[in-house]
Amino acid sequence: MRDISGSLARQSLLVAVVCLVCDASLFVLRGPLGEAGWRGWAVLVAGVGVDLALAGAARHSGWVALAHAIVFLSGPLLLCPCTGYVIGNNSGLLIAGYRAGAWLRTGPAVLALAATVAGIGGSEWIGGGRGAAAPLILISMGVTGLLPWLVGRYTTARRAYIADLERATEQRQRHEAEAVRRAVLEERETIARDLHDVISHHVSAIGVHAGAARLSLPAKSTETLPAEGDAAVRQSLGAVESASRSAMADLRRLLDLLHARDDEAGQPGLDNLDELLGTVREAGLPAHLTVHGDVREIPGSLDVALYRIAQEALTNALRHGTGPVEIELDRRRTEIVLTVTNKVSSARPDGEGAHRGLAGIRQRVTLFGGKVEYGQLPEGPRWRVRASFPLEVA
Repeated sequence: MRDISGSLARQSLLVAVVCLVCDASLFVLRGPLGEAGWRGWAVLVAGVGVDLALAGAARHSGWVALAHAIVFLSGPLLLCPCTGYVIGNNSGLLIAGYRAGAWLRTGPAVLALAATVAGIGGSEWIGGGRGAAAPLILISMGVTGLLPWLVGRYTTARRAYIADLERATEQRQRHEAEAVRRAVLEERETIARDLHDVISHHVSAIGVHAGAARLSLPAKSTETLPAEGDAAVRQSLGAVESASRSAMADLRRLLDLLHARDDEAGQPGLDNLDELLGTVREAGLPAHLTVHGDVREIPGSLDVALYRIAQEALTNALRHGTGPVEIELDRRRTEIVLTVTNKVSSARPDGEGAHRGLAGIRQRVTLFGGKVEYGQLPEGPRWRVRASFPLEVA
């Protein structure tokens, strides 16, 4: 706003200087300075003064127009004995009339127009002799006084009309954006309700039945269920309960996200890896996390993607692995690398779930412009998933 105000002030000053130079030059070349004496110099100085006033504030446009009308009328009164003279503020009077029409409210603008037209008419009547033709005086009043004023009014009205159109367009765009936002929120609410009705009840039932089965096991070993089997069954049922609780927690976070309550329950990230590993250990699979590099801030979406990739890799390790899982998080200067390695019983994980999980990992990595590698290591029956993401470095 300060730059715009400064630019307008400089442009007003430039207009005033151009009018001053043109009017003063024309008066010096064609005015009666030599024969009019002090009267000629008085008209010249008055013309310079009112032209410089054109650089003033817009709220003074009415007074500036009145001053120009007075100077324009006083010229013939002082220079009438001379012949072949010009007035000292011809171009300045045009600009003053335009400013009064463009920048003033209707009442002050009309008063400024009346003063300007009266000054022009009086100047033409006195300077052309009292027998000057009335039609010529009216034409001069229309061309020099009324026309610039009308152009100023038209310019202001057109600018106001364009501003109204822009304001209406902006308001319509806001309404359309708000309608789209409401539609998206309603759709997310519908998806959240469907997810809650279809999935959460079944997952909760799994956890309840697993807990009931674990509690119904006999306290002591029997012939049909020896101590070793009893411990294994209890561990498996406990893992099912733990997994169902974790699934419900993730589901609630997703539902809160769909309900647009991100601040209440945010998505999990790298800070939640220990909880994830705890769930894997409870399921009976040893897991170890190693972190290299300094902790640095990363985008929230990338933080969630790294957690989801680790979660998917650990799920595949639970399904198809036979040994401990090693997770390595390497925070480098220009990239962050997540590696998950575990033993497998075959050359590669089989099954539709494994293929779908690897495809999901690949999609997440590609979304952030990273690289992913997975496959069996040459030194033994070990499976590795390695995902690297570039980081912007200032």
